[in-house]
Amino acid sequence: MPVIAVIGGQWGDEGKGKVVDLVAEQADVVVRFSGGDNAGHTVINKFGKFALHLVPSGIFSPKAISIIGNGEVINPEVLFKEIDTLKKNGIDTSPSRLLISDRAHLIMPYHVILDGLEEKLRGGQAIGTTMKGIGPVFADKIARQGIRMADILDERNFAEKLRSAIEQKNLILTCVYGEKPLSEAKIYKTYLEFGKRLKPYICDTTAVLEKALKDNKLIMLEGAQGTMLDPDFGTYPYTTSSSPTAGGACTGSGISPRAITRVLGVFKAYCTRVGGGPFPTELNDDIGDEIRERAHEYGTTTGRPRRCGWFDSVAARFSHRINGFTGMAITRFDILDTLESVKICTAYKLGSKTITEFPADLSILEKCKPVYEELPGWRATTCDIRNFKNLPASARKYVNRLEELVGCSTNLICVGPERNQTIVKKEIL
Repeated sequence: MPVIAVIGGQWGDEGKGKVVDLVAEQADVVVRFSGGDNAGHTVINKFGKFALHLVPSGIFSPKAISIIGNGEVINPEVLFKEIDTLKKNGIDTSPSRLLISDRAHLIMPYHVILDGLEEKLRGGQAIGTTMKGIGPVFADKIARQGIRMADILDERNFAEKLRSAIEQKNLILTCVYGEKPLSEAKIYKTYLEFGKRLKPYICDTTAVLEKALKDNKLIMLEGAQGTMLDPDFGTYPYTTSSSPTAGGACTGSGISPRAITRVLGVFKAYCTRVGGGPFPTELNDDIGDEIRERAHEYGTTTGRPRRCGWFDSVAARFSHRINGFTGMAITRFDILDTLESVKICTAYKLGSKTITEFPADLSILEKCKPVYEELPGWRATTCDIRNFKNLPASARKYVNRLEELVGCSTNLICVGPERNQTIVKKEIL
């Protein structure tokens, strides 16, 4: 059976939750491999409407095992709240169906505090983080100062690691920011209690995945955020802290690159972005406002209004190059139903030069002006259409043009938030 990676192709918020929920019906294992509770996947199905921040969207599939992979960072309080909400709605979140990697890093109280203080210190150069402690915890991970799930299961080992961390963090809090020091004893006691509740869920998830592969099970790797927020290939430093790419799916789950047989890139029919950073096709006009309000483009995690713009095929082609998409899912297609015309960015203009490659240098990207190709809108409701051939001719032309510009065929077209509001243009499996 194949291993499918579902990857955001833009700046996140592409609608991956719905796509994963759809495909997870057939999956045996679903792994969330990156990010933390800074990312939210909205899922609407027969159980209700849910905003998942840590638990994989595959939790709704009765046959699938859901895994929080080693690449995800975990705030236990957020996780417990999410598990409790799911249980109240009749979703089985027992340790037989939800597993947590023993290598996943923990978000500690000082990570959240430092995230807010560091962002405030940046002033006008603020990145626009969610203030969830994500950047600081990944910084500790790379600096080899992090605390992992396995650590809180060993009281003595945890005490030693926490003592070292608290000494360093309190020095920063008091001397750099003039804040009060944190209580080591209080944090130690709290996280030991967390460990007792988490213990049944924690295991070596790489062994679980290896067995699933040997048993010919269908595995889905669920990404958070999007490729253009990758710290290597995105609009650095206005990026996230872990890799949301197909490559990150391997390192964040512990699965071999050779095992991945499908990479599904998820793109909105337009573009959105949250926080700072360049956004070449941003619309600061009535059309941008109309898209935002029709689609309710406000962050699942923060509630902040998202910046909206036309589809950027320059960024999309770059995203395809990095990930090697075998197919696309185009979401929020119905949001464009009311527009008289739609535009696609096909290149950038830098002075007298035309650029067709996505630049790494933000000082260049900030000066780039989009080169648009304008297509007629379809001015018709698509939310009840289930067959590609039944879409208006202008809508089909728009999809076909996106495929040509990105260089990738389309598998799914989402024409509404409900699970059944989906057009299957080409089967994924």
